[in-house]
Amino acid sequence: MGKLQEFEIALDKNKVVYSPGESISGTVTIKVKQALPCKAIKVNCNGFCGITNKLNDTAWTMEEQYFNSTVSVADKGTLKQGEHTFPFKFLIPASAPTSFEGNYGRIIYRVRAFIDTPRFAKDYNKETAFYLLSPLNLNEVPDIWGTCSSAVTQQFTYMLVKTGTVVLKAQTDMKGYTPGQIIQVTANIHNQSGKSTGNMAASLMQRVTYETKKPTYDMRTIAEVEGGVVKASKEVQWKEQIIVPPLPQSSLAGCELIKIEYYVKVSLKSPDVMLTLPIHIGNVSLDKKLHRSKKAAPPSSAAPEDTPASASASASASASVPDASTSATTPTTTPRTAPKPAPRPAPRPRMSSHSSPSAPPAEYHHGAEGGTPMNDGFPNKRQSQLVSPNAFSYAPGLFFSQNQQHGGPGTAPTGPTFSGSTGAPSPYAPENGSSSAPTPLILPPDYGASSYPQEAPPSYDESCNT
Repeated sequence: MGKLQEFEIALDKNKVVYSPGESISGTVTIKVKQALPCKAIKVNCNGFCGITNKLNDTAWTMEEQYFNSTVSVADKGTLKQGEHTFPFKFLIPASAPTSFEGNYGRIIYRVRAFIDTPRFAKDYNKETAFYLLSPLNLNEVPDIWGTCSSAVTQQFTYMLVKTGTVVLKAQTDMKGYTPGQIIQVTANIHNQSGKSTGNMAASLMQRVTYETKKPTYDMRTIAEVEGGVVKASKEVQWKEQIIVPPLPQSSLAGCELIKIEYYVKVSLKSPDVMLTLPIHIGNVSLDKKLHRSKKAAPPSSAAPEDTPASASASASASASVPDASTSATTPTTTPRTAPKPAPRPAPRPRMSSHSSPSAPPAEYHHGAEGGTPMNDGFPNKRQSQLVSPNAFSYAPGLFFSQNQQHGGPGTAPTGPTFSGSTGAPSPYAPENGSSSAPTPLILPPDYGASSYPQEAPPSYDESCNT
């Protein structure tokens, strides 16, 4: 490096993960072996999002800047031989979104240092990256409580002239999950044909939308489990589990160029039947105690006559009284208890920065009904969860163990880790600053504990139920 022996940027406490609204500080260290004239030494901190329509390209077609601050730590002068240290400090805006790295775009944060030398001399620069995490609390997402269900009916032709119908209904046990939790998938398949179906499968899907001039969609299967076939004229219930691996959160609040969505796809290999169940992936898991406390909260007191039920009761009572013009005497009515107030209608969800994930539309048919459950042998093909080898290579979705404070039935059991890595480690480091520790992975649950078949479940609504 000529006169320059050392040029480094060090963040205080070797910290690499920060939160919006937090300050970032550190030092720039410069060591020269002989005097080095300079016009200024500056430190810059910036964050931006860049997207493109070419795979793994950094020539961004669109950019979005979140902040860009520069401070001068030394004015014009000469750096004497030896080591020099310059401190710096910046404030990260509270509106900055979580870091992200994808195939067609990134949200990047970095600190850069510049040594501006006189004319015709070589300038020097150095940079280091840091990551931002704005945790998504699933308890604050609108319409997050309850299960998510859907149904689809598909007619198909086989043996050239014969036709049949397959009715597929499925649901997930919740609408929001955190890494390490288990998605409980229940499917009911009624094969109303004379031909066995292909294998059934449940997949955790991710769709990332890059808002270029012509939007670019990046679809990938994160994890998949597979079951058996459904014999002709049979109806079976299939239950499976999918462990949520470390993933970026559903909402990148503050970013207008990248949108992340997740959904569970339940399908048959043949005939081609598929439905989707949108879900959220967050950092703070759902706390059912909060939901129960909201339900247990007493409604605001209101006079019975103000309620719709009371109004209708009063209307019916007045309708039963003869008209004064046709009767000279006022009739006496038997006393009756005051009607109970009708339950207050659920308030409409307010707008939030956490956009609800929308999966690709499935072809829904109202009125699809299953037949009588048939408990004949169901040849289920049990298979461990398959995880995409690229599931984590582009996603700096840090999984903090303390975020699982609301662990419940959907929390994955602890156990030994996989013997091999399923993808590149997350760029995020743990809170203690150690960036070398890999993200912990959890073995799939024991699928052999499930019994097949079971009684057919009750009919699901074709919507997410609260």
